[in-house]
Amino acid sequence: MNHMWPDFLDTACMPLPSNAAVYRVEADAHHWTWAADALREAGASLLALWGSDDRDRDECLRVRAAYLLPDRVVLIEHAMPAERGVYPSLTSRFPVADRLQRAIHDLLGIRAEGGDTRPWLRHGGWPEGVFPLRRDVGSAQTYPGVSAPYPFVPVIGEGVHEVAVGPVHAGTIEPGRFHVSVVGEKVLRLEERLGYTHKGVAKRFESFMQRDGHRLAARLSGDSTVAFGWAYCAALESITASVPSPRAAVLRALALERERIANHLGDLGGIGNDAGFAFGLTQFSTLKEQLLRHNAEVFGQRYLFDFVVPGGVACDLPVRAMPTLLDEVAMLECAVHELRSIYANHEGLQDRFLGAGRLTPVQARTLGAVGLAARASGIARDLRVDQPWAPYDNLAPVLATRAEGDVAARVQVRFDETLESLRLCRHLLDTLPHGDLCAEVPMAPAGQLGVGLIEGWRGPVMVALETGPDGRIRRCHPHDPSWQNWPLIEVALLGNIVPDFPLINKSFNLSYSGHDG
Repeated sequence: MNHMWPDFLDTACMPLPSNAAVYRVEADAHHWTWAADALREAGASLLALWGSDDRDRDECLRVRAAYLLPDRVVLIEHAMPAERGVYPSLTSRFPVADRLQRAIHDLLGIRAEGGDTRPWLRHGGWPEGVFPLRRDVGSAQTYPGVSAPYPFVPVIGEGVHEVAVGPVHAGTIEPGRFHVSVVGEKVLRLEERLGYTHKGVAKRFESFMQRDGHRLAARLSGDSTVAFGWAYCAALESITASVPSPRAAVLRALALERERIANHLGDLGGIGNDAGFAFGLTQFSTLKEQLLRHNAEVFGQRYLFDFVVPGGVACDLPVRAMPTLLDEVAMLECAVHELRSIYANHEGLQDRFLGAGRLTPVQARTLGAVGLAARASGIARDLRVDQPWAPYDNLAPVLATRAEGDVAARVQVRFDETLESLRLCRHLLDTLPHGDLCAEVPMAPAGQLGVGLIEGWRGPVMVALETGPDGRIRRCHPHDPSWQNWPLIEVALLGNIVPDFPLINKSFNLSYSGHDG
């Protein structure tokens, strides 16, 4: 480990229940910042940051930071007296912490020292002095909506104009506000405003039984339902030492890879369409629709919201479906190869793709990019490869990366990952073992903390689950990788022209719902 790695991390690390290697460390304010410095020097990225109200337990408020290293996750936990909910900011070390810290304050009233104090998730849905994740605030409590204008950072200068995009957009798309400052058509600055789809998911979890929480987790972001459902189940199964059968694990991986394929197919069509190539949208949309229809025929749902359940899966793969799915894999491989050739040889598309929305490897590392966006900017990280869990520990997935960091690179990573997922699907179908579909998962005792970590199609999806008494959930924090990657668009758009904003935005295709929670 890096020479700056503090000794207390080695001596104080305690393993946490998880499907990955996760270690927990309790730290005072000094060690909170010391650990952040050491982990940054060691090459860690900030995976998640959240807080909890533990006044009923020990009169404390807590903030937790999960750091992702290639071989482990380190969870640093800092407790504060309830009367002084203040902790050292992480923004200077990990820029992505800024919005996470603002969200923690909106929900819990725990303030980071210094930094941006503007609200992030609170859009007038609750008063400034109310913090909905505190234990003395009821989940059914409502407030009159009082919304104030959001103070965007102004850009002043000769010829500077401001273009407001959203929060309501054309077409079927979730709401988000984009404040663009331009000179002519060149973008000088982009500032985002999210939080419009905040649903109070974390508070809602507190009313769920442990055995039912996967259903809510799977609905945080509909295009990542398998990833979130699996992450929740992995956390609960780790706490209870429950092990799904090899057959269930393979079926889960099959569902996760099909989710990845469906989203990449949809994005490849959408990116082509935003570059004026409607043929690409038609072709890829047709392929995605065929895959979703096969999902409905085989699993009973187009999007597999309730397929992954604690202990395994909800239904089996019918024997009659095997030839159909194998034929589908062969058809998709052929079609994707052909369409990749068409995209590569279309001069108009390449003119729009090459150089647009560039995020350099240095920028990606500095800003903490994760997942597909990071791999397109030279960061070779994928949990399926770095910290493989069953059955990925026997699959040896091939990592897809590019170094250019532009729209073209993100398109190429999507093509590579689609073809690799198709290869994995064929292997999973050919080697599907016998076994039970679902193992019994006992009720976990109160006061246990477990972490589920799954590489979704956008990047690492995390669920931190804390159990309550009588089989209930005390606290559940789901984290979508869109938190890390939304700020990247603000950098990638600089110097581009305004008409390229939809194309660049689509090349990332981040989740509003997953981010807003």
